[in-house]
This record gives sequence, structure tokens and C-alpha cells, in this order.
Amino acid sequence: MDSVFFKEFLMISDIKTIIFILVLFALFFGMKIVEKRKIAFSTRMIIATFIGLVLGVVIQAVSGFAKDPMEITFVVETTKWYSLFGNGFIDLIRMLVIPLIMVSIIHVIVNMKEGADIGALTKKTLTVTVIMVSISVIVGLGVGMLFKVGSTMTVEQGSAEIKEVKTIVDTLRGLIPSNPAKAMVDVNIIALVIISAFFGIGAKRMTKKYMDVVKPFIDLINALQKIIMSIAMTIIKWMPYAVIALLANTIAQRGIESIKEVGIFIIALYVSVIIMFIIQLIAISLFGINPVIYLKKGLAVMVLAFTSRSSVGCLPLTIETLVDKMGVNDGTASFVGGFGTTAGMQGCAGVFPALLLVFVCNVTGTPMDITFIVMALVVIVIGSFGIAGIPGTATMAASVALSGVGMASLFPTISPILAIDPIIDMGRTFLNVTGSMTNALIVDKSLGQLNMEHFKDMSK
Repeated sequence: MDSVFFKEFLMISDIKTIIFILVLFALFFGMKIVEKRKIAFSTRMIIATFIGLVLGVVIQAVSGFAKDPMEITFVVETTKWYSLFGNGFIDLIRMLVIPLIMVSIIHVIVNMKEGADIGALTKKTLTVTVIMVSISVIVGLGVGMLFKVGSTMTVEQGSAEIKEVKTIVDTLRGLIPSNPAKAMVDVNIIALVIISAFFGIGAKRMTKKYMDVVKPFIDLINALQKIIMSIAMTIIKWMPYAVIALLANTIAQRGIESIKEVGIFIIALYVSVIIMFIIQLIAISLFGINPVIYLKKGLAVMVLAFTSRSSVGCLPLTIETLVDKMGVNDGTASFVGGFGTTAGMQGCAGVFPALLLVFVCNVTGTPMDITFIVMALVVIVIGSFGIAGIPGTATMAASVALSGVGMASLFPTISPILAIDPIIDMGRTFLNVTGSMTNALIVDKSLGQLNMEHFKDMSK
């Protein structure tokens, strides 16, 4: 089967490709049987994660643990077909992100009770976000120094494609919405939140004098909110199937050798993620929120974050979990959840750029004194406001960090890290999403709006 039709169009030119596609369908059938037995969704997610991991390793084994599996025909073809189910699921979720954010924010504002304080929500969200991302940067710098990441490497400045370095001013200005259509195309979440807030506030003000005029608009928004959440829940039911394909692809596409080369960095990143995750649990417990209940109710979101590598892709499930399972106020869940997919992400824009700075310093022999550490902390925290929540763009956070400390010319030294980006992106996205959820819980509890009875109800 060497013809162009099979090899370049159908993407099935090897018998092993057919076998692994059939294996995936067999696993989907098995997951369907598990679903029919009424096994809990969170349990099915764990099963799917394990299956995806094993399947990815099996594909690697069949390829002979090649240095670059993507040079092997059957691996390229198999992962291409798997992406139809894995990445296709993420595309469906992303389809809802823009209408979900805009409708949810407007819905919350127009339905707010008299006397509700949007300013207090904004201030507390910013305060909690800055504090938590600052802690994540400190954790990243500390773990990076402890593990001495990059100290044993000599990196040649290769030809890896590096994103253009953006200044902090450009990054922050990019958040200001000048064109609603462009904000939608770019999935600029903060810009969409600002636009939606203006629409919501405008409609709310008009209800005092022109209720008869704006009532159809409010009814439409309320109806759209129900419809969008219904669609989201329908798509999310397919998540265990997508997780198998997503995780299998991530493991299968990365060569063992490329992982070994930067093994210390990978270990340091996941140690940082674990430490920061524990800090998140401690933070919510300080506000009287049971971390065990939080873990049980948030498990499905965490698994999706880890396997999808997309903070934005997790947003519908994040908001649904916060509201329906944890008793968070609609407004807080939509505002903090949406804000957290772009600003102050503790993984992509906190731990990761901090570790990269230490890596570059060790590779190049640049000393790290207290002045450098403080400057790095300030630069990374400021730069964390404006990193889009989609796979791969944490590199932009690194560009801002390196530029901010005067090391922009050393950007090519991170080429080995970019080579294994999907492996570390799983941990980064996991931390982004858990940070968004814990921030929402803390903000809602501090505002006195968190329904603790709902949160403690394990039947939810």
C-alpha cells in the first residue's frame, strides 16, 4: 500500500496502522460497556487515563522506542487518526468557549441583585490571582535551583522556531479590546470578558428606565445560557473516549531519547506542579474548604486538563463543576474561571517560565543573585497577564520573562525544552486549571457567596 492515495490521503499504508485503529475502536467499545454499567464518571476518567498511557507505550514499543517516532510511517498515520477523536473533542469544546464566556458574563451581570458589587469581585480576583501566581514563580525558581536544571547541558543554538519576543507593554496592551471580532478570532479571553462586562452593565443600567426595551435581550441571554450549558454537557459525556486518544498520542509521538536529554527539567517541573498543587489545597483549607471533597468533585476536570493540554478547552467543564458540584456562585465561576484561562496561570505563566530562567542561567553560566531573583519574580508575574490558554503558547510567557531580565538573545538555548513541550504541557495545564478552580473557591468564599451545604453534598 505505497500509493499516494493510501499514504498521503487515506493515511493508512501500513498493516500496523489498521491494527492500532481497530484497537482504539475496541477500547471505545469497552468504555461504552463500562459507561452502561453506571460506573461513576470520575472513575471512567481514571480508567481512560490508564488505558491511554498503556496504549501510547505499546505504540512506542512497536516502533522500537525510536529516537523520533514521527519518522516512522505507522506512528505518523496512527497518531493522525487518533487526533481525529482526541483533538476533535477539544475542537468541539473550544467551539463553545466564546459563546460560553460572553453569554455567561452578560447573564451574570443582568441577573445580579440590586447592591451586588462587581468591583469587589474584580479586586478579590486580582488579589488572589497575583498572590497565587507569585507563589508559583517562587516555587519554580526554588525547585529549579535545587535541581540545578540545565547545569549539566551544553546547548547549541539550533534552528528551532522561537516565538517573537514581546514586551510587557505589548502583552498588556494586547488585552485591551479594540476589535470584538478580532478578540473572538484570537480567543482573547480577557478582552471578551471586558466586552461582555460592558454589554452586561449597559443592559443592566437600562432595566431601570427601559425594561420593556431590554427584556427581550435579557430573555435571549438567559435562554442562550441554558442552551450552551446543555450542549457543553452533551459534549463532555464523550470525554473518557477522547482522553484515551489524547494521552496515547502524546506518549506515542515523543521519542524516549528526547525525553532523557532534558529528564531533570521534566522531573523539576512535575515536582514544582506537585508542590504548588499541595499549596493550593492548603490555601482552600485555610478558608474552611475541605480539600478532600474538592479533589473528589474536581477529578474529572483535572484529568481533562492533564490530557487535553488546553486551559480554554477545559473551561466549560470547569465552570459546570464549580457551579453544579461545588456550589460556587454563577458570576464568580464565570468571571474567575474565564479570567484564569488567560491571566495568572500558575503552570504556563508561573512555574514554567521560572524554571526556564534558571535553566538558561545554568546553561549559559549566568549568576543568579537576589536582585536577579526579585526582578524575575516581578517580570514573570506581570507577564502572566496575557498568555492565551491554548497548547504551546506558554512559550510566550518564557519570551516575556527572558526579555524582561535582559536575556532575550539567549532564547535559542531552550530548544531542547521545546522538543518535549507536550510532555511538560500536561503538568502545566493541570496546574493552570486547578489554580483557576481554587482561586474561584477562595474568591467566592471570601465574598460570602459559596454555598457550603451544596459543596459538602457528595450526591452533587
